[in-house]
Amino acid sequence: MRGVFGTRPYRAPTDPCCVVAVQNFKGGVGKSTVAVHLAQYLAIRGYRVALVDCDSQASATTLFGYVPDLDLGEDDTLYPFLREGERSSLDYALRKTHFDGLELIPANLRLFNSEYELAARMARGSDGLLDRLKEGVESISDRFDVIVMDPPPALGAISLSVLRAANALVVPVPPTVMDFSSTAAFLSMLDETIEQLAERGLAPELQFLRFVGSKVDENKSMQKELLHLMRTLFGHAMVRTPLKDSAEIDNATARLMTVYELDGPATSSAVRNRCLGYLDGVNAEIEVDIRSMWPSHQAALRKAALA
Repeated sequence: MRGVFGTRPYRAPTDPCCVVAVQNFKGGVGKSTVAVHLAQYLAIRGYRVALVDCDSQASATTLFGYVPDLDLGEDDTLYPFLREGERSSLDYALRKTHFDGLELIPANLRLFNSEYELAARMARGSDGLLDRLKEGVESISDRFDVIVMDPPPALGAISLSVLRAANALVVPVPPTVMDFSSTAAFLSMLDETIEQLAERGLAPELQFLRFVGSKVDENKSMQKELLHLMRTLFGHAMVRTPLKDSAEIDNATARLMTVYELDGPATSSAVRNRCLGYLDGVNAEIEVDIRSMWPSHQAALRKAALA
């Protein structure tokens, strides 16, 4: 219907493509869950979206129904583009998905090889390699409104390349002592890394940075206290809606699906509705940040805020 009536919320050709990295160097924080549900939410809302799986563990790819190391070869991933200088576009790796307007660049275990190759080549003084992924993203950016990137849970060569390519950063943080401490270390390392990149003229140009309280269980008093601390420390950078831990997400993942794909509740209607409320709340706030990057959308956002 949006297509028929011309009401899709596309950015104007003069607006920048939003490249969102969903990043944290600790595994198990819900990074791929946030990335995939964000990409699918934006596609449902009518945007043109690409999801780039940069993690050799391929969790995002698996959630689209692939068995990465059986269904995909290394030439279906980012690996050939990062390895071969003669490729000029990532078009070869884009795959249509069962979501209208959402395309996927998948990953598999072979992508891990590029981590060592990039690091070795950069150690020999090839600083330009950090821009290689950025060049690839720019080669397809005119076709999309938003590109969501799911990097590995480590601050290695690929993660640095993702950071260089991105103009927005979303950091999932479960409100536990270990995850919060790890995220603090991640931010400290990120600050040092950006300073070092800036000295080489390679600093990322982030338009917004958002923290998402993920895997939240507010029945646990310690988690409630940490969530309050995170809101105090991160202020407006903290997404107001917590992404609470839900059996609906677990059951959907067990079926290699997402909550947005299920025809009906995997648990109960009440649990499903609560879970959708959390997901939609988180993604809607990030959607506002994305639209704020586009001058063609800013008048509409101001009008909505006044209403």
